[in-house]
Amino acid sequence: MSTLIKRAPSLPKGKSVILLNKDTTKFNTSLFDAKELKYLKTNYNEKQKVVGMNQFSRWVFLQFLDKKKTEKFKIWENARQAGNAYLSRINGLKLSEIYITGDVSKEEMLCFAEGMALGNYQFLKYKGNAKKSQNALKKIFIVDKNISSKDVEYLNISVEATCMARTWVNEPLSYLTATKFADEFKKASKKSGFKITVFNKAKIKALKMGGLLAVNLGSIDPPTFSIMEWKPKNAVNKKPIVLVGKGVVYDTGGLSLKPTANSMDFMKCDMGGGATVGGAMYAVAKAKLPVHLVGLVPATDNRPDGNAYAPGDVITMYSGKTVEVLNTDAEGRMIMADALHYAKKYKPELVMDFATLTGAAAAAIGPVGVVCMGTADEKVKDKLKESGGAVHERLAELPFWDEYGEMIKSDLADIKNLGGPYGGAITAGKFLEHFTDYPYMHFDIAGMAYLKGKDSYRGKNGTGVGVRLLFDYFRKLAKK
Repeated sequence: MSTLIKRAPSLPKGKSVILLNKDTTKFNTSLFDAKELKYLKTNYNEKQKVVGMNQFSRWVFLQFLDKKKTEKFKIWENARQAGNAYLSRINGLKLSEIYITGDVSKEEMLCFAEGMALGNYQFLKYKGNAKKSQNALKKIFIVDKNISSKDVEYLNISVEATCMARTWVNEPLSYLTATKFADEFKKASKKSGFKITVFNKAKIKALKMGGLLAVNLGSIDPPTFSIMEWKPKNAVNKKPIVLVGKGVVYDTGGLSLKPTANSMDFMKCDMGGGATVGGAMYAVAKAKLPVHLVGLVPATDNRPDGNAYAPGDVITMYSGKTVEVLNTDAEGRMIMADALHYAKKYKPELVMDFATLTGAAAAAIGPVGVVCMGTADEKVKDKLKESGGAVHERLAELPFWDEYGEMIKSDLADIKNLGGPYGGAITAGKFLEHFTDYPYMHFDIAGMAYLKGKDSYRGKNGTGVGVRLLFDYFRKLAKK
């Protein structure tokens, strides 16, 4: 459950508060008596920029945000980090609510609350002492006349959708099978209003989705293909935008079993792209944005059992193209290829896919950004990069040159599912491009989707990467 953010018209008496300021000489002195003011000025720490004071009926914290002139996205991210940094103290003091006010920009105030709310996320479903482990903080109140109720509503939706995606990623396969993943999307549709259709195995077979069926051969659990749609009457786009998410709910590598130590420990996260798409669909529908949006999530686990597909097999895909399988651990592109071809039926304005697709992407830029590439218009790319910067899910665009496409040509079939030793993230993208005929962007979130160590408000384990980026992008598109 995400932390609730609300607007408050004024600061009530006896309520704990954080004062946000940039200048140590200018802040709301009415909250302090002469002795307290002297204490604040004496104990201000230039490095920590935080002073806390117990006034018995409440706590008052003074937070000085960085006043250095720098790029605005960096200022906003610093504010999120500062908000997150308070959590251990607030929860340690068992404060169930906190008020935020002060003399900073509207964006910094919202980002501070966002960092606090996102950092307060917990996944305690399987903890025996869950109630004892729960964070005390439940509500964050913003007192700022420049911030509207719509600003706060959108912020709550963004946080809630991100936390929803995090929870899906954190769920183990023992719960989140492909069928259960589709059920989770159904729950999200009921809460937000988008429509959903789920294809079962019989329907997938009837459609001859060869990639999805091939990856599913080694599993005793059936695959699913979830189709989500938000189509408001006042949509700003005449043609829909389609989101495609990789839904491999667990990946052993199949018969090409993952060889490295600990490489399977966190493979429940291989549906992170599907979680991004589901979270984004929820956010856009919940906010009732005037954007026609379709989400496609093919889902299955990848196991080396029974009649599992094997290296050397040739698979006929949903599009009719043939693929020579060189490695069954390159399974994400197999199921996404079917979804990308299915997207053609919508005659889309733009298609964007999200996937924990390659270790090469994670190796290239690590956990601090998202690898992207594609054929979309440069203006679209610029807008996406702007949204990535705004929410600090920065995009690193890799080249999409034709030479990389040469690396996946097959002697036996139309293409092969693995390139050579170079440009692994790009050759994976070029494989997917074969199944597109529309403006297209590919986002490889392998580095950011799941973190083995805590990273500020992104936390540890599932991050929900991509949800905030897409919500920001669609909010700006809706203003068109």
